[in-house]
Amino acid sequence: MSEPFYRIRRLPPYVIAEVNAMRAAARAAGEDIIDLGMGNPDQPPPSHVIDKLAEVANKPDAHGYSASRGIPGLRKAQAAYYQRRFGVDVDPESEVVVTLGSKEGLANLAQAITAPGDVILAPNPSYPIHMFGFIIAGATIRSIPTTPDENFFKDLERAINFTVPKPSAMVIGYPSNPTAEVADLAFYERVVDFARRHNIWVLSDLAYSEIYFDGNPPPSILQIPGAKDVAVEFTSLSKTYSMAGWRIGFAVGNKKLIAALTRVKSYLDYGAFTPIQAAAVAAINGPQDIIEKNRELYKRRRDVMVESFTRVGWPIPAPKASMFAWAPLPKELAHLGSLEFSKQLLTHAKVAVAPGVGYGEKGEGYVRLAFVENEHRIRQAARNIKRYFTSLGIQGNDSIAAE
Repeated sequence: MSEPFYRIRRLPPYVIAEVNAMRAAARAAGEDIIDLGMGNPDQPPPSHVIDKLAEVANKPDAHGYSASRGIPGLRKAQAAYYQRRFGVDVDPESEVVVTLGSKEGLANLAQAITAPGDVILAPNPSYPIHMFGFIIAGATIRSIPTTPDENFFKDLERAINFTVPKPSAMVIGYPSNPTAEVADLAFYERVVDFARRHNIWVLSDLAYSEIYFDGNPPPSILQIPGAKDVAVEFTSLSKTYSMAGWRIGFAVGNKKLIAALTRVKSYLDYGAFTPIQAAAVAAINGPQDIIEKNRELYKRRRDVMVESFTRVGWPIPAPKASMFAWAPLPKELAHLGSLEFSKQLLTHAKVAVAPGVGYGEKGEGYVRLAFVENEHRIRQAARNIKRYFTSLGIQGNDSIAAE
């Protein structure tokens, strides 16, 4: 009775939780911690969305069980979004299902399509559910690169030639969490061609489709002819409309995969609270100015972080998309490793970041920084880091002016 349960044995300690626990303890002790670790939007949803939630919640008949696959109006709204944003036609009845956030959708689809011993191709580093959703389902993971380049396709070919059993599915996600890399239609075209030739399912995570900074909107894999033969795509309202806690996402694409996910969900949940689903319809169908507003907000924060952190001696690459920067450890502190560096930064600079190793072994040497504090707080974080670096003899390029 003292042995861990089978699926628990397959899950390593969640290293990001170590930093989260330290952050919580420090805040409980009254310390001012600047949290750049968790990608938790700090802005509210649009007022008309909150108003719709309240309006429907005030209806006496709105409090019963909802629809596991999503109310019809919400599935139709998501289909309309795909048409206007990507020029892709999807059937809201057979090619769309509402999920409790993209994370739940990915995990439940893994349960639906995975047999013990299946091999799944998943990026490393990546958002943990990309790997561990399938590990929980009994699969074995073979890592593939996050970089959408020739090395990616070389690794796919090696996986096909040298993996037994042959991989049954692959997970991709662009803009990437945590690396913020982006992919273009030419990349997706090659992925779809590869998947169709080798009879492999593709699960695409497009949660950051509306957060981009270079004027090039991230495409959908479903824009590729024939993609719906092999692919399903996950999106979310969490970052687009600042609705992370509402837990509304979608799976869109291949009918067989959507049917499998829908069937598993029918055993596990009754869907999101109906007023939340009605408010999600208002978000998708209503005024869209919040999208540009959030995009500009994260761009300003990105620019402030890149400029101020670089000046104190920690160069931060500027991401083209997402709400994260994927930052190499300062060269003078690289020997600490990402987890210990994150702990030291929290202890001595009062800045919380997410250690890269928490996203896979190939995330070692990096940390993820989220644009979830305002510009003043980001500059304050830079000043705190400067003092910490100075105590270690690490000099930046310039001083940070006091505000």
